Amino acid sequence: MGLGRGQHAQLPDPAREGEGVPRRPRGPGGARGRQAARARPAHPRRGRGLAGPPRVGAARPRGPRPAGRRGRAPRPARARAPVRRPLSVTTGPGPSSGTGQLRRANTAVVLQSLRRRGPASRAELAQRTGLAKATVGAIVADLEEAGAVVEEAPAQPARGRPSRPVALRPGAHLGLGLELNVDYVSAVVVDLAGAVLASESRAAGEDRVEVLLALAAELRATHPGPLLGATVAVPALVRDDDRTVAWAPNLPLHGDGLVAHLAAALGCEVRVVNDANCAAYAEAHHGAARGVDHALYLTGTVGIGAGIVVGGQLVQGAAGFAGEVGHMPVGDPTAPCGCGRRGCWEASIGLHAVLEAVGMPELDTPVTTAEAVAARAADDPAARATVERVGRDLGLGLAILSGVLDPAVVVLGGYFVPLGDLVLEPARRVLDARLASEVQVRPELRLGTLGLRAAALGAAEQSLARVLAGEADLADLGDLGDLAVRG
Repeated sequence: MGLGRGQHAQLPDPAREGEGVPRRPRGPGGARGRQAARARPAHPRRGRGLAGPPRVGAARPRGPRPAGRRGRAPRPARARAPVRRPLSVTTGPGPSSGTGQLRRANTAVVLQSLRRRGPASRAELAQRTGLAKATVGAIVADLEEAGAVVEEAPAQPARGRPSRPVALRPGAHLGLGLELNVDYVSAVVVDLAGAVLASESRAAGEDRVEVLLALAAELRATHPGPLLGATVAVPALVRDDDRTVAWAPNLPLHGDGLVAHLAAALGCEVRVVNDANCAAYAEAHHGAARGVDHALYLTGTVGIGAGIVVGGQLVQGAAGFAGEVGHMPVGDPTAPCGCGRRGCWEASIGLHAVLEAVGMPELDTPVTTAEAVAARAADDPAARATVERVGRDLGLGLAILSGVLDPAVVVLGGYFVPLGDLVLEPARRVLDARLASEVQVRPELRLGTLGLRAAALGAAEQSLARVLAGEADLADLGDLGDLAVRG
């Protein structure tokens, strides 16, 4: 049954007048405890008003109401229960975590709108995001206080007062992306709007971590703005805590020692992420796979890894290890691999395998080395045959991945880019021959456009990802601020 008028779910029924219940004092005019109503004239047919003469007849006796449908037996008065406060449900460490989570999520929606669609007035932001104007106004005020947005000159409207567009402040909050690879290191700095402020790669030897830190120090010296975080891309399996290197067959890395070392030097939060995932994310948002819903990225360095992007987001699997394709049994079954086994895909198409087959030394970076291989293949039939064989083995592996993942586009990065059609044409022929059905569509093979900075750029974007996803507060991370790299 529903609640009656004047009843409350947490209170007993209101006391009723009757036996055992003291009557409330009557005010003037018969009103119980209320101000007397103003007199009105009598109705011509219905009788007197409040100011008219009394009706003729015996007055209705007062007393207990008769039992029946309309008159129930009076209930004894009961004490009123105190009004209870509403229950508060918390899902986080503090009592206001739910409110804070909602605020961060709404802030992320506004930031993403400004990043993807450019400056807008507060009213336009409300229309874009579906948030209330008051909510947008409060978020913009917080972002202004944090130095993340700036008002631009107002656009002159056809009528009315001009509105002032809000835009992300260039260079205000930064993400630092690093790549630690076998023979080179890279660093990229991006701002909250996604603009690349600095990018550089260098050859690295055994002291590659120190070379990476020196490169990061140089970039931070020229871009000392508030740092939201740093992410380092490595050719390794990384656990889903984004700290622990589980397996790195080509580098002496294990555990969380790398994160601890970099965090102490950089003075900010540091994450470690698989290099193929970072490069795939960068190509999907800045490069060859931009605007593609289903894309597969393939690294081309000493090792071979894959990054899977669906709807602009990475697919990482149950344990975060998705994309470890370099150790599929494809290619020469007798070729030794760095993992200790034979017959792995990267033992046939990795950069070291190519150099060994053509008898050439490794140069500073995979790109410069591949450029030299391409120049040799232009004049040397044996070198050209080796590169074509690499293309065929590449096509074999891609046929397997295409049958499983069905990507619309496959982006080839690293050393594959300088080789170009030398590997693309044989790979396409093998793909056409290996697809099981005519209804299957061969994915479009594209060369990466970001070069060696792809993984570092994706890592820099990952440093901003928590804020843009509403998982972290911009002001809290920004407090890490103007921290230089420590010696």
